[in-house]
Amino acid sequence: MPNPEKNKPVALIAGPTASGKTALALHLAQLRDCTIINADSAQVYADLPILSAQPTAEEMDGAPHKLFGYLDGNDPCSAARWAADAKVEITKAHGEGRLPVLVGGTGLYMRTLLDGIAPIPEIAPKLRAEIRAMVTGDAWQALQNDDAAIAATLNPNDDSRIKRALEVIRSTGQSLSEWREKKEGGIADQIELHPLILLPPRDWLYERCDLRFVQMLENGAVEEVQALIKRGLPGDAPVMRAIGVPEISAMLSGELSRDEAVRLGQTATRQYAKRQFTWFRNQLPGEWPRHENEINNNNIDNIVTLFQCL
Repeated sequence: MPNPEKNKPVALIAGPTASGKTALALHLAQLRDCTIINADSAQVYADLPILSAQPTAEEMDGAPHKLFGYLDGNDPCSAARWAADAKVEITKAHGEGRLPVLVGGTGLYMRTLLDGIAPIPEIAPKLRAEIRAMVTGDAWQALQNDDAAIAATLNPNDDSRIKRALEVIRSTGQSLSEWREKKEGGIADQIELHPLILLPPRDWLYERCDLRFVQMLENGAVEEVQALIKRGLPGDAPVMRAIGVPEISAMLSGELSRDEAVRLGQTATRQYAKRQFTWFRNQLPGEWPRHENEINNNNIDNIVTLFQCL
């Protein structure tokens, strides 16, 4: 009989786009009853199953898949919301005797689920609007005056983080760093985590990014974006900012040729993969296993043994 006092296992497969996360999760599901849970901010939206590289319907037949394409493209999904939904699916999987397998490339989602989130009160809309309207350099100077400690940790050109830190200190009187010490709701101490970070060679990764973007266009991504445009969603809707949407939209409007759209879409994908690669390499615990080779049929059996939860 299982020991109810023992934390239950959760596997986590993290890494940049096109690193082989889906293939590894599906292979793991062949060896153990699993529920695969999406942890990618683009794949939560129903509007872009192809352009966001969600598993195909055929792939999903091999194991239950949760939090893929479950939101409308105009519906913002915060890390806190996703974490709450992921907790529900993890509990369900354990109740069914399945291994929950978190799969994705959104580090903030994973960190929020595991470590919790700071209970920062809502920022007054007027104050937020005033700060968001500031020039980045002015906001940076203001943050240095109001919260020099947090300013020292940020890049002077990081507009969004600078303004977030500034609105928090001006709204609450407490630094963002102080709020982070009050994180709550994390499940790291309630589960037995078995993580694996995929950090394949960059040349291999970028080649896959380029090839996959072309395949997306050939397999229905253009039609997905056409459908989005017909919906008339605002330009700042989450799904409209997804990689590939601006480039394909410009192609459909005649602003870009197909070749130009492909080139720009591939560049945007590689740049995104590079940012993810750097984040996963530097921001996650050093003791978490890293797989730094490509994934293929010859080594995938050996890779799954790194989870130590089979």
